[in-house]
Amino acid sequence: MLIMIEQFKRYIENEKLFKPNDKILLAVSGGIDSVVMAELFFLAGYDFGIAHCNFKLRGKDSDKDEKFVKDLAEKFKVPFFIKRFDTFNYSDENKISIQMAARELRYFWFTELLKNEDYTITATAHHRDDSIETFFINLIRGTGISGLHGILPKQGNVIRPLLFTGRDEIEAFQKEKKIKFREDKSNLSDKYLRNKIRHKLLPVIKEIEPDIEKVMQKNISRFAETENIYFKEIEKKKKKAVKEEKENVVILIDELQKLKPLKTYLYEFLLPYNFSFSDVENITISLEGISGKQFYSPTHRLLKDRNSLIITSLTNNEDQEFFINKSDKEILSPLRLKIKIEKKIELSYDKNIACLDYSKLEFPLILRKWKKGDIFVPFGMTGKKKLSDFFIDQKLSIIQKEQIWLLCSGENIVWIIGHRIDNRYRITKNTKQVFRLAFQG
Repeated sequence: MLIMIEQFKRYIENEKLFKPNDKILLAVSGGIDSVVMAELFFLAGYDFGIAHCNFKLRGKDSDKDEKFVKDLAEKFKVPFFIKRFDTFNYSDENKISIQMAARELRYFWFTELLKNEDYTITATAHHRDDSIETFFINLIRGTGISGLHGILPKQGNVIRPLLFTGRDEIEAFQKEKKIKFREDKSNLSDKYLRNKIRHKLLPVIKEIEPDIEKVMQKNISRFAETENIYFKEIEKKKKKAVKEEKENVVILIDELQKLKPLKTYLYEFLLPYNFSFSDVENITISLEGISGKQFYSPTHRLLKDRNSLIITSLTNNEDQEFFINKSDKEILSPLRLKIKIEKKIELSYDKNIACLDYSKLEFPLILRKWKKGDIFVPFGMTGKKKLSDFFIDQKLSIIQKEQIWLLCSGENIVWIIGHRIDNRYRITKNTKQVFRLAFQG
């Protein structure tokens, strides 16, 4: 027993998981792993509280788990936090698996608890065998180098203080201490990939290499070290090839094509935007093609433009309208505009500043996105022009066009923000007051 506690404390210290005076929030399901973790925290004398998620997935058993964990917190005389989730409904609404829904709900709540209850970090009960299983899951499904390091001891504000030990040692400690826990029957089912790996694949590998846990632990450690070197090189090349322009991310094609292997670099550049490796293969093929081809991930869109790949977030506000009243001095959303009413007649040739004849405006003014069929009279002209033709003249990409906002007075477009005002609203010698707007992003 003392050996387990000393290994536990030494691992926390060596990995710098938290400081001695930190308050730790333990995620406790009631299963053997999380209950043993709570026992170790108690015996080691750390300051902790217990959080339990009731996902309502196992009927009465879920409620019995909740009561068990509550009693455990009372035994340790530590704070207890409970949250009940409608996991099935969340899964349906977000079109994700039950497992993914439970994961998202759990970590959203843990983040709230850390903020509201003054805890430093969340601890989960993942151990060495979980990390090995995760390695094989990622390998089977397909992964980049990040999937080969298994489960990390610390990621953001989540720690895994049991990664120093495995399932056999945890069970031995539980039996020695006669620790009660709740058995989740779903752990026995081979319905899930993790359980298939646990019950079928790993026993066969263990016949070949009885010390597979220790071998894999060393492998995973080396993969993690290799990953550090790998990402330093990725970041170095990323600084030259990837630029941020306003709300867009731009990858310069000429810089990208200098990189070998191109697909691997591009995969890592696009990983934060949820593009898969098959997406990367198709995007790579498009580099030699014409402009305008688009690719989609669940969260982002990528446009192959003339000299670059433009990535933008998938947001849809084309039907939204925002209003500007006479009394407004500044607008912060959906874009930032500073507003002044001036008597001094002074023209500006800055595209981000519009000087308009105040007497011709109909309030409230309207901010909206452009629509097919929109027309205006470009400054300096007398005839009307379609916005679509104006955009072609300006050589704007599809994404740039979609990000343009219009300022309208009634049904008329007054200003294509950041580009051109309508000639009908220009300042003339008869103008008494100037309505001045400065676009600041």
